[in-house]
Amino acid sequence: MKLRIITWNIHKCIGGVDRRYDLARTVAALAHYQPDVALLQEVDAGVRRSNGDAQVELLAEGVGLHHRAWFPNVKVRGGGTYGNAILSRFPLDEVRNIDLTVAPKKRRSVLHAVTRVPLDGHARTLHLYNMHLGLAQYERRIQLATFLASHPFHGLHHDTPVVVGGDLNDVWGNLGELLTPAGFRGADRRPRTFPAWGPLRALDSLYVRGTLRLLELTRGETELAKRASDHRPLIADVVIEAHREAHRGHDHGRDAEAGRDGHGHVRADRPVSG
Repeated sequence: MKLRIITWNIHKCIGGVDRRYDLARTVAALAHYQPDVALLQEVDAGVRRSNGDAQVELLAEGVGLHHRAWFPNVKVRGGGTYGNAILSRFPLDEVRNIDLTVAPKKRRSVLHAVTRVPLDGHARTLHLYNMHLGLAQYERRIQLATFLASHPFHGLHHDTPVVVGGDLNDVWGNLGELLTPAGFRGADRRPRTFPAWGPLRALDSLYVRGTLRLLELTRGETELAKRASDHRPLIADVVIEAHREAHRGHDHGRDAEAGRDGHGHVRADRPVSG
């Protein structure tokens, strides 16, 4: 089955050039690509600059991806927070947030959710990881190592379909080298995504693992995609394949208790999911 997955740092729906808050513009830019899943970073909730909007709710309804998850990472002066969100055409389960913060740097994390994708009369489990990494190279390396050692990823069968995407702040283009030994595959040439008006750096990316094939990874080129944020969206077309006989029964993805973080501890502040 072919799926379209978008990863995009939406910059709180504030334009990269005009600095204008326009949630409808972001909705239109996303809807143009008709995604099945959207991995979004810098999604506001209750912040004055974005009219106090709960953006994950409005984006989900506007794009027609009614299953969503969101977790606050950063508190904003004056009230409110922003964080990562996953929007999906398919129900999301086992939502958890994995803390990737490297003190004393800004709080960072990867939002994880599990979905079941219909395929040939049954369903395949798909793990979605949406991350926003730090600005320092040493920080990003620590954060990826923390992710690779986290639960439930560390215990997943190597054929289980997994998508990792987000704003990796991959200034030097070398983070893929850290993901390749864990079985991840990406595009041969990563599209440049930042700054949106004239991209110079491939800060954002998407990688797949298991019985997934990455058909194409392209940059959004519409006028809305160029103006709606300070990053361009990345559009990934992937194919999820049927079970391999060698691992039937291993792809259940249900070995993790919802409501626990990457270290197995119960979270105090749970993500929004629906």
